[in-house]
Amino acid sequence: MSDYVQIYDSTLRDGSQAEDIAFSLDDKLLITQRLDDLSVDYVEGGWPNPTNPKDLEYFVRASKLDLSHTRIAAFGSTRRAGNSPEEDDTLNTLLGAETEVVTIFGKTWDLHVRDVLRVDLDQNVALIEDSVAYLKSHGREVIYDAEHFFDGYKADPDYALRTLKVAENGGADRLVLCDTNGGTMPGELREIILAIRESLTVAFGVHAHNDAGMGVANSVIAVELGAGHVQGTFNGYGERCGNANLCGVIPNLQIKLNKHWKGADRLGDLMEFSRFLSEIANVYHDHRQPYVGESAFAHKGGVHIDAMYKEPSSYEHCEPEVVGNQRRFLLSEQSGGATVAAKLEEAKLDHLIPGLDKRHPSVVELLQRVKQLENEGYMFEGAEASFEILARKALGSFTDPFRLIGFRTINRKSDSGTEVEAIVKLEIDGRLYHTVADGDGPVNALDAALRQALEKEYPILHDVHLEDYKVRVLSGRDGTAAKVRVLIESSDGKRVWSTIGVSENIIDASWLALVDSLSYKLMIEGKLRGESVLPKGEAAD
Repeated sequence: MSDYVQIYDSTLRDGSQAEDIAFSLDDKLLITQRLDDLSVDYVEGGWPNPTNPKDLEYFVRASKLDLSHTRIAAFGSTRRAGNSPEEDDTLNTLLGAETEVVTIFGKTWDLHVRDVLRVDLDQNVALIEDSVAYLKSHGREVIYDAEHFFDGYKADPDYALRTLKVAENGGADRLVLCDTNGGTMPGELREIILAIRESLTVAFGVHAHNDAGMGVANSVIAVELGAGHVQGTFNGYGERCGNANLCGVIPNLQIKLNKHWKGADRLGDLMEFSRFLSEIANVYHDHRQPYVGESAFAHKGGVHIDAMYKEPSSYEHCEPEVVGNQRRFLLSEQSGGATVAAKLEEAKLDHLIPGLDKRHPSVVELLQRVKQLENEGYMFEGAEASFEILARKALGSFTDPFRLIGFRTINRKSDSGTEVEAIVKLEIDGRLYHTVADGDGPVNALDAALRQALEKEYPILHDVHLEDYKVRVLSGRDGTAAKVRVLIESSDGKRVWSTIGVSENIIDASWLALVDSLSYKLMIEGKLRGESVLPKGEAAD
């Protein structure tokens, strides 16, 4: 049994069948190049057929990519009943894609043969065998996907095994056992593979779906039982509940089972690729994904963090850096002194407290301040930039970049809707600024007016833009007088940070979050280690 496992990615085909996901042609080409960088063995580019011009064009353009590690596979079905292989449009279009590798699926489950294909069982095995043989006769590597294999085996084991054997007879290079409905339990999968693996003369692989939440587990078990090929999608994208998530499969194979794959030295790029794919797909990155989610190594409970501070392996099953992730300690009302001490170290503020530990008076005082603010509605686990500003202020290591004198917003009705004007008055190093700006709403207008003043003194703020803005009403009991929490996510193109404001007034809460956002940019550029904020945009080394 080999320790090497082939990784076959179906993100561009199976993954694009997920609800709310649609890749453009350029997206697919870019993802292909990045999968090659990750050293994935196979990329399933799509199903080329005359009704899908995007996939037809993909194979033309993908053939011109400079790929070093990855082979592209064209995907399709066995021939149609009534066609000879030579006359079958599906098979000939697959050959027309001119890929080294062709993957075809055929029916394994007698229910599908009778009720979906509506052919008899003998006809179906003929479709499989001569389709594989025809593709092989044209020099292709042929991967045969046995669709619904596990359901088919449970219904009629002899027939399911027969469909595999005829694919072998046709010359298939790899037989892939598919849990297409995603409902097979790990114990069932184990029993079935043990029952059939000695009957196979061709190497086998696995293709699992996640409808019962078992996609990764079933893939890993199949490898333990001898599968040398795993099909899946990154981030688990796919129809219904998705496919086996390669972001979970790959590190489990490498870290837990000591299995080898072509991209073993690229494991540290896994989280970055996962985030890249979410951006390209234009969907929220699932922060609770194992290994590559932002929360995978995030610790919140005070007891947990105290233990982590002493011994990281106490609450982590592997080092986060191995997959390109990082450890995070979250501040909340559940935090203890160890959390605050760890956050101060993380922000490189430990030099301000000689002998830093969880019992240091400054740590205890800061912890009480955090808990007081959390009681008022703040939530620092989602606004770590605001916590760092709070900590620096408490430790006397923060210089306010300006002094606010006042601000107001004015709404005016017009034929095109409501126009908003913001007026801001502030002082910077003794100089008064009185600025006015229009915006799409009060927060946008305030942001524009504030920047008019600050960017004259700190041009580096030109780089900062708002990525996300969230408002949450903290209690409905007080009606329109209820407190609101505003979270703002900002970026300068290199890093992303979040800030928070809480008030009964949504404009005030937004203002507090905006000020923290711009102040944080100035702080990390010129006050990262306690220096004064650099004026006029002079960046720190």
